[in-house]
Amino acid sequence: MSTTEQDNKPRPFVDLIISIVIPSVILMKFSGEENLGPTWALIAALAFPIGYGIYELAFNKKRNLMALLGVVSVLLTGGIGLLKIDAQWLAVKEAAIPLCIGIGVLVANKLGYPLIRKLLFNPTLMNVDRIHEELDKNKNRDHFDTRLDRANTLLAGTFLFSAVMNYFLAKLIVKSESGSSAFNEELGRMTLLSYPVIAIPSMIMMMAIFWFIWRTVSKLTGLKLDEIMIGAEDEEK
Repeated sequence: MSTTEQDNKPRPFVDLIISIVIPSVILMKFSGEENLGPTWALIAALAFPIGYGIYELAFNKKRNLMALLGVVSVLLTGGIGLLKIDAQWLAVKEAAIPLCIGIGVLVANKLGYPLIRKLLFNPTLMNVDRIHEELDKNKNRDHFDTRLDRANTLLAGTFLFSAVMNYFLAKLIVKSESGSSAFNEELGRMTLLSYPVIAIPSMIMMMAIFWFIWRTVSKLTGLKLDEIMIGAEDEEK
């Protein structure tokens, strides 16, 4: 495996540490006046996800969109804290980004660019050519496309779930005046809780959608798992 391929591989543990754990610890433990103070603690905490996002933008082209959205989200959060904007706008911001993505997924699908084909039904995961061949042979292509549209709607639903949960989590936890030590600590707590409360359920939903696609393919083509999934046959050997 080349260095470029290794760099392009997902690194969920690294993402978690840099984007959630380190910023949360800094915000919760170093925001007091006896430490960094609220302003510098916020700047230090935001530097990690922003720096990591810029690195992803520069060196990992396959993940540019998500990296860009991450940087924008963090910059908006920093703007609310550093400019001491009313903390209620944090909840709005937390909900707005996934909501916009969800709407974008639906609009792109209507325009003929279903995101589900990029994320889950793509040649890196599934034997797309073989699947299409069997669908055409069984005259099930239209039925499959209808099911894929449904999966795309479910994908948009995961972002709606994220938007709603982000909003209520922010409203529930972040209540102090922005720019204060208490605001930083609450922001750190919210960031830390967002993983088990929002990220993990969203990943489970994504896995359920993938299972839905796999079951649909299997039912409409008669193909087995090792014939559908890329690399499954090699693993069995």
